[in-house]
Amino acid sequence: MNLVENKNLLDSVDARTRLAGSNKMEILLFTLGTREIFGINVFKVREVGRTPHITKTPNMPRGVEGLISLRGNVIPVLSLAPFMHLDTQPGLGKTMMVAEYSKRTLGFLVHDVDRIIRVDWERVKAPESVLSANQGLITAVIELESGGLVSILDVEQILANAFGEAMIVDIPPARVDPETSVFFVDDSSVARRKISEVLDKLGVRHKHATNGMEAWTRLQGIAAHALQMGRNIRDDVRLILVDAEMPEMDGYVLTKNIKSDPRFEGVPVVMHSSLSSEANRAMGKSVGVDAYVAKFDAEALADTLRPLIER
Repeated sequence: MNLVENKNLLDSVDARTRLAGSNKMEILLFTLGTREIFGINVFKVREVGRTPHITKTPNMPRGVEGLISLRGNVIPVLSLAPFMHLDTQPGLGKTMMVAEYSKRTLGFLVHDVDRIIRVDWERVKAPESVLSANQGLITAVIELESGGLVSILDVEQILANAFGEAMIVDIPPARVDPETSVFFVDDSSVARRKISEVLDKLGVRHKHATNGMEAWTRLQGIAAHALQMGRNIRDDVRLILVDAEMPEMDGYVLTKNIKSDPRFEGVPVVMHSSLSSEANRAMGKSVGVDAYVAKFDAEALADTLRPLIER
């Protein structure tokens, strides 16, 4: 594909914002020089084209090829194959995807991009059957109508492996009852670990789920138990923190479910996502989220949660 073709491939972002709450997403398919097919949410991809000249720099982590200048900004470029334990193939890296994760722009070297597909989140499953060598780097698997599989990468884990995890600075504890609890859901193990650290520093108890369907099932159970015991659900869950992209049910549909269930009245929902554009914030607002925080800024997350749990 040339750059013009790829630009057309990524057009119609406005149309994609209307997917919020439909439990559908669009995936850009790409390859890394093997028969495996990988995918990335189109919302995270800014452009795709031929790889420009990369400036090598000393002491770069494994998989980080160097730096490029893109429209006046210097961004790091990562080759995805080493992270996936794949041997470099001829032609690998001739194509670069420029993506935005958590307010950070990066270049990802791939072999080629294929096409965009629209899928139901219900068809996106947790990767139990993925080879153990890649466990932790794949958050979900999609079965295509043709019978093939698409692996969705955990880019947060890849970035943590490449650059290390940011240290969480001292966060003052929140002024809350010791029994106050937050429920959060995220399909990335890195994100779950960092969220737990923030909540621990706030001095807030927490429970979690690893995908949207699991979260909704557990939340319904919590609500039913609170109703049976004659308790206000806020005594059991003060706030719900949701990711946007998750297998089986995304954060938009989960939020719609919560907001349309009168049992959860008064429980704020915060969306916490690596999709940090204004379009994604608008999508979150359209389904009723009370606040939107881009991953991963520990202080911003704590500052967003604090007034909501101290009410």
